[in-house]
Amino acid sequence: MTDRRGPAIRRHRARRAPTAGLVAVGAALCLAAGTGVGLATTTDATPPVAGWRPGCTADCPSAGARAAPRPAPTRVRVPRIGLDSPLTVLGLDAAGALAPPTDFATAGWYGGGPVPGDPGPAVIAGHLDSRTGPAVFSRLGELRPGDRVQVWRGDRAVSFRVTGAVRVAKDRFPTGAVYGPTPAPELRLVTCGGHFDRRTGHYRDNVVVFAIAE
Repeated sequence: MTDRRGPAIRRHRARRAPTAGLVAVGAALCLAAGTGVGLATTTDATPPVAGWRPGCTADCPSAGARAAPRPAPTRVRVPRIGLDSPLTVLGLDAAGALAPPTDFATAGWYGGGPVPGDPGPAVIAGHLDSRTGPAVFSRLGELRPGDRVQVWRGDRAVSFRVTGAVRVAKDRFPTGAVYGPTPAPELRLVTCGGHFDRRTGHYRDNVVVFAIAE
C-alpha cells in the first residue's frame, strides 16, 4: 500500500515513541504459509497501552492485566472493500507474542487494549492471505482517507473514518503511533504487506490503517 503521509499520519508519526527499541514479532505471527499480521511492540516494561515481546516473563504486561469494558466488539465491516467479518478476541501466546486469528477468514481484536469506541487506540488484526488464497484483510491496502469502518459492540455499531495508512518494514514498526494513548477513540487495522520473502516464508512489511471515531 502506498505510504500516504497526510496530516493525520504526520500527527501519528510525530507522537513520541517509547524509548525502548522495537521488536519484530513476525516469526510468531506471519505464518509459514506467508500469512499473518506481523505486529511489533516495545520491550518497555510499562508501555503506553499494552506490549509484549518474544520471551516475555514478569516484565511484560499480560492480556489480562487490563480488564476490557463490555460489551466487547463482535464484528467489523468495511463497505469500501466488501469486508464483513466476525471478531475473535486475540491474546498473547506462551512466548508473549500476539496470537493471530486461527481462522484466516476472521479478524481479531487485541483484548489487552482498548475496546473500539472507548478512548484510546483499539487494534484489529487479520491475515493477508493463506495457502489457498486471499484472507480476511487481503484488500486492506485499498482503503483511502474518508472510508468508513464499522465495529459492532452488542447491538450498536461504532463508526470510524479512515485518516490514512502506512506500510513499514517490520523492524521499523511504529509502536508509539499504533499503541500510544489517544484522548479519543481511534482504530488501527493491521496486516502484513510488501514483498513476500520465500526464504523465510514471511512478508517483510506491515500495513497499518489509522481511523478515528466519527
